[in-house]
Amino acid sequence: MYRIGVDVGGTFTDVVAVDDDGGVTLAKAPSTPADQSIGVLEGLSRLAERLETTLPALLGNTERIVHGTTVATNALLERKGARVGLLTTEGHRDVLEMREGLKPDRYNLRLPPDPPLVPRYLRLGVKERLRPDGRLETPLDTASLDAAIATLAEAGVEAVAICYLHAYRDAAHERASAAAVKEALPGVYVTASADVFPQIKEFERVSTTVVNAYVGPALDLYLGRLGERLSEAGYHGPVLIMLSHGGVAPISDAIRLAAGTVLSGPAGGVAGARYSASLLGSGDLIPFDMGGTSTDISLIVDGEPTLASDRGIAGQRIALPSLDIASIGAGGGSIARVDGGGVLHVGPESAGADPGPACYGRGGTAPAVTDASLVLGFLDPENFLGGREKLDEPAAAAALDGLAGELGVDRMAAAEGVHRVVNTNMAEGIRLVSVRRGVDPRRFALLSFGGAAGIHITDVARQLEIGRVFVPRVASVLSAWGMLATDLRYEVSRTHIGDTQALDADGLRGLYAEMEADGRERLAAGFDGEIRIRRSADMRYGEQIFEIDVPLDDVGWDGGDLLDQVAARFHRRHEALFTYALPDQDVVLVNARIAAIGVLPALPAEPTADAGAPAEPFTRRRVYMGGRREAPVYDFDALTPGQRIAGPAIVESETTTVVLRAGDRARTTPFRWLDVEIDKGDDE
Repeated sequence: MYRIGVDVGGTFTDVVAVDDDGGVTLAKAPSTPADQSIGVLEGLSRLAERLETTLPALLGNTERIVHGTTVATNALLERKGARVGLLTTEGHRDVLEMREGLKPDRYNLRLPPDPPLVPRYLRLGVKERLRPDGRLETPLDTASLDAAIATLAEAGVEAVAICYLHAYRDAAHERASAAAVKEALPGVYVTASADVFPQIKEFERVSTTVVNAYVGPALDLYLGRLGERLSEAGYHGPVLIMLSHGGVAPISDAIRLAAGTVLSGPAGGVAGARYSASLLGSGDLIPFDMGGTSTDISLIVDGEPTLASDRGIAGQRIALPSLDIASIGAGGGSIARVDGGGVLHVGPESAGADPGPACYGRGGTAPAVTDASLVLGFLDPENFLGGREKLDEPAAAAALDGLAGELGVDRMAAAEGVHRVVNTNMAEGIRLVSVRRGVDPRRFALLSFGGAAGIHITDVARQLEIGRVFVPRVASVLSAWGMLATDLRYEVSRTHIGDTQALDADGLRGLYAEMEADGRERLAAGFDGEIRIRRSADMRYGEQIFEIDVPLDDVGWDGGDLLDQVAARFHRRHEALFTYALPDQDVVLVNARIAAIGVLPALPAEPTADAGAPAEPFTRRRVYMGGRREAPVYDFDALTPGQRIAGPAIVESETTTVVLRAGDRARTTPFRWLDVEIDKGDDE
């Protein structure tokens, strides 16, 4: 039996199958942005070819499919989501536009505000109100509700978001309103804050609920279409969707909590990095995922990724727990340009999958990072995607010549300049998730994955003074592979504000027991395996205005000093993240959380190979590294454990190319991954 992971990227759709022995087979197909399911089925067809079988036979022998999708992300980025109406407490319809009174760049007085996803005339107040403690202030006025629904019906909305004041204390008004909307507007996507984000902080709650309504219909349409195509092709097993917090959920739950899929694809990469850390025995990693459109960067500390609940995507706040991932507009398809002052820029605009970089031969003429890689000799034009496609060298050269003319340099200098700029941008992205958070990146190793990362990773490591880089053999599809190492996961949270010294310990125990029962009940509906519970809390110092996620799994819940233990965990976590703690300050617990995890069968480890003879290049290629030189080229797939390679050299497979610069030393691990020691001196 197979398990199949599918990751839809901006340029390619990655598909990977793992058999019962841990054997990995991968395939890539161009992404199809207009209908991602077409690219998914093409990727599955190519995978079947690699396995020397038919698509129906492959799908009939597949245990489960785990899928990371960018449908919700693209809907937000391109502002192509649903026409949304908002029902909220009378007098509060402008919360979405007022935000928190802050701008993304608060010192930029000319910065225009991000336009809300719901125009003001579709943000309607309903007469009702709860007090902050949940007591009734104003009953739900049905006449007011009916009038608001009639207005939304006349406007032809496709989705309705419902977010009433203090509904996290009592959701009765929201649930009654949702039932009325569904009855009056059949077929319209309806979502209530109590089902999406039942926590304090009004703007975060309404924004997250609106985002859920905005992207929900598009995700529903796509997953329905994908299910039909898979069924027609012969697959009738479960399809699990990767969520932003690193777990997976059935299609129905993913559609209900659509805002939880906005980091679906990148989350697979972090899941893969977490599993890689366990295989490598290296707990501190910086996962570095460079694809065709963007680069995603995160942190693995002591073997575990970090979570965040203050994500902002396309100017919209999504307060759901998600893996802490920084994404920058730097990928193989990133376009290079020269501004009016003669300065070279690379990205964030991307050539994407269609037309793609000039070397793809699909009509693109703008110089992209991949064009520069081809001109520098790092890519084999005859062996792109295993020879399935060929790269157009003359087209890449013409694109770089145009850029060189604008810069007043020759072609090779222009191509090298493109690499230097994009590498600097990516190094700055790593600083964003490390140095600026009080973490020294030099004590971490870089985990390089994504189709384009291997070409750039050693130079990025040099800039950061990082001495070690790992490159998995499945680097180009690690996100899809990593999705197979995830579990079912449900998040349950309750707002429970209070100073830890003033809270009631028995009340806190009861609250977590109630949430655990809720999580187990949700999982038990469609899962009969092992369930694990992880406890955590959003906490802060009394004078702070933001919270951090604090794991509480190792707390002695039956102890008499429970609250002191909780406060101590917060101090320790704060110091780990920001290098300092304030033990004399009051500690406030804002939100209690549990994650109910349905443990799926573990991903089999990839088989190890026997050590072989010293590595021998299969060819040599002229490359440009500060000057022209001959570099040996090694077959990544043919390497065996313990072999060593000295740079400058190229290590390539069908879907991955790794550039080792002068002074770099690589050896292969028992899983035939590359373990690269970076020479921190001058690479020439």
